[in-house]
Amino acid sequence: MNKLSEEKVLRDPVHGYVRVSEEIIWRCMASREFQRLRRINQLGSTSMVYHTGEHSRFTHSLGVYEIVRRMVSEVKDLRENLSEYEKITVMLAGLLHDIGHAPFSHSFEAIMKRKHEEYTIQIITQDSELNRILKEYDERLPEDVASVIRGNHPNSILCQLISSQLDADRMDYLLRDSYFTGTKYGEFDLERILRTMRVADDRLVIKVSGMHTIEDYIMARYHMYWQVYYHPVSRAHEALLAKLFQRLLDLYHQDSAIVEQLPMYRALLSKSVLSNDEYFRLDDATCLYSFQLMERMDDPVLADLAGRLLNRRLLESAPIERYDEIRKRVTEAGYDERYYIYTDRQIQNPYEPYSDHPSHGIWMLDEKGNIRELSHISRIVSAICYNSESDDALVFYPKGV
Repeated sequence: MNKLSEEKVLRDPVHGYVRVSEEIIWRCMASREFQRLRRINQLGSTSMVYHTGEHSRFTHSLGVYEIVRRMVSEVKDLRENLSEYEKITVMLAGLLHDIGHAPFSHSFEAIMKRKHEEYTIQIITQDSELNRILKEYDERLPEDVASVIRGNHPNSILCQLISSQLDADRMDYLLRDSYFTGTKYGEFDLERILRTMRVADDRLVIKVSGMHTIEDYIMARYHMYWQVYYHPVSRAHEALLAKLFQRLLDLYHQDSAIVEQLPMYRALLSKSVLSNDEYFRLDDATCLYSFQLMERMDDPVLADLAGRLLNRRLLESAPIERYDEIRKRVTEAGYDERYYIYTDRQIQNPYEPYSDHPSHGIWMLDEKGNIRELSHISRIVSAICYNSESDDALVFYPKGV
């Protein structure tokens, strides 16, 4: 793997700098598929609540790469035990883990026939500019990077760096989303985590002296989900997106000619799997333009839902226990309940102590070399895990009914 003639640095408000020394990393960043992530908002509907939360999947992916880069270069056990090829592989996995993300975060998947993770693997392993760059360096590289993202790489340590309960993805999005939403909920001591990280028994572990930092990380996740990701206003916007795409699907099944007015959705509505090039064309800007077209279409439901999305005329929310009452009011007001009533239940447990699998749970290393799962030694985490789960079930409906 060739080195750049000099290290590239990208300024970053969360990490200070994102540092790139490897030519292949730099070239993958410049690929059309990675540049598309500039046009995919990281938080989807959350900017309806926190107006500065408009950062992109591009910036998050750079952040995940930077944390992985620091892990494999600063954590002694990783630096000394991973080969250079493994380090490059896992850094690329961190960089590319969201390469197949759809517009509007997870809301867009209501109309997709495949999950965005499957498109991530497809873009990396099948014909694309990114795939060609990877194969140019090593024919094995696309599949090896994909196996880390899938979680089935032979070296499970690489998978744990990208997807576990203490991974680079979660650590970056907590810090970054907290910063850009102007909240403090997601803050924790990343430096301390890196200083206390070790490898033992084929798993990532944290020295017991770093336990309080891990507790802060768990609590940061807990508060970010309730205060930011699961905010009722954000969910109201997601409800409109889901109902708009449901109406679009229903209209397409009635008359497929609707794609003549909305050509950006032709492949998505007519095919079960999009090609890499077809998928590349879908981004936030394309969808926003389509909403403008829908707002002027003859179908009153589609036009109304599109106008509500564009102009932030969101749905109201109420506890799910009021569903029957609200349903009656909505139908009496002349609304079609298929498109104007939406139920949503969010369940939150910021940490789950799974089985003995290395990537399940967070593992602590004591002074005697014993490895114990976090909830067995932390009263705070134990209280979170073994009490009832927090949940919030809401019904969404038009205001004023």
